[in-house]
Amino acid sequence: MEGRRLDPTILREYDIRGIVGSTLAADDVTAIGRAFAAMIVRDGGETIAVGYDGRHSSPELEAALVDALAASGLKVFRIGLGPTPMLYYAAHTLGTDAGAMITGSHNPPDYNGVKMIQGGRSVFGERIGELGRMAAEGDFVSAAGSVAERPVAEEYVARLRQGFTGERPLFVAWDAGNGATGEVLQKLVSSLPGRHLLLNEVIDGDFPAHHPDPTVEENLEQLKCAVVGEGCDLGIAFDGDGDRIGVVDSKARVVWGDQLLAILAADVLAQVPGATIISDVKASQMVFDEIARLGGKPLMWKTGHSLIKDKMAETGAPLAGEMSGHIFFAHEYYGFDDALYAALRLLTIVSRTAGGLDRLHDALPVMVNTPEVRIPCPEERKFRVVDEVKARLETMDGITVNDIDGVRVQNGDGWWLLRASNTQGALVVRCESGSEQGLERLKRIVADQLQASGVEAPDFG
Repeated sequence: MEGRRLDPTILREYDIRGIVGSTLAADDVTAIGRAFAAMIVRDGGETIAVGYDGRHSSPELEAALVDALAASGLKVFRIGLGPTPMLYYAAHTLGTDAGAMITGSHNPPDYNGVKMIQGGRSVFGERIGELGRMAAEGDFVSAAGSVAERPVAEEYVARLRQGFTGERPLFVAWDAGNGATGEVLQKLVSSLPGRHLLLNEVIDGDFPAHHPDPTVEENLEQLKCAVVGEGCDLGIAFDGDGDRIGVVDSKARVVWGDQLLAILAADVLAQVPGATIISDVKASQMVFDEIARLGGKPLMWKTGHSLIKDKMAETGAPLAGEMSGHIFFAHEYYGFDDALYAALRLLTIVSRTAGGLDRLHDALPVMVNTPEVRIPCPEERKFRVVDEVKARLETMDGITVNDIDGVRVQNGDGWWLLRASNTQGALVVRCESGSEQGLERLKRIVADQLQASGVEAPDFG
């Protein structure tokens, strides 16, 4: 097979993702598969698990990927339709050398792509770029491989079920968002005690109910209405491929990703005293303070599920989480981001707590903050803007600067963050304070710094 030059926009930091029929086609996936297979074979690998999500384009792209992998000499296990964490589970339990998932994650219906793991770790960053180079140059290997059907959904559900050890039945509303968790979720709740109300559990690549991203509050409106209208204890939602979670309490208040991590951390630290718990630079100071208060070791790290997983492996942390709703359990699980498993661990905690999730939510310190604001900024400019701001901060007194991922600046009012997005041409800004007045002062500082670099101040909403 000759090489194929990929559209550079599909080579993302954490995966490969593009618009089907525009920047991504089956021939591109074939080239990606041949390049990834060559990488695996040259590292001594022989086996790979492959899954796909519920998008209309996914079966065709999965077939192209499987053919490419087998044509490179690999033994391919096809696990079928399901969430991305089921692919991670399959790669782990089948003991394959690698895994590949056809998924567009939480993007609109016309998107799709590939998430990859090798040796139990995510393929990201420079290795994504290397795959692009290998595809363009036709740097492939050819040999006779094989393909076997290996569905794992029943085993996966049984393993998930071990995450719930609750003490009282709950009434839970679940919103699968017409995404890839739908069929697995139906199997799972049928084995759980209590009452379960399923919303949008039919997998549909058009996502007719709402966009499959539970970290955007407007996408939780249907779930909120169901929770309040039916008198549920809580509501849980998933993104398009099931690796991110959204949660609302019985009063339809959103429990954001960092708040959820704080609740989960209390339970883990009770079982693993003094453990390191990781969250990303976008998370509230509250979560780091709570981990410390509970006797844990809070660790702030770079945003990105691949980066977080690598840091967990390096530090031995039993738990990590991001503002974006990725929750990673290594405590009694495998260390990857699985929203279904995180949901069951949460239900266990809620079922053992008088007053349920509402009480846990109310007990968290209250902060005032902006949402994560994205400001369009050209790819070739976004990192330079951050560097310019960082240079100006060096002349300022009364601040503490954390520069592991952009700049997170702490002062007497709270903190603000400026970082370059790894997935699009944009700058990411967030501010947090203990008071509305402090928050306004932080927002003015951010606006001044951006304007000094020729970037229009954001609308914080």
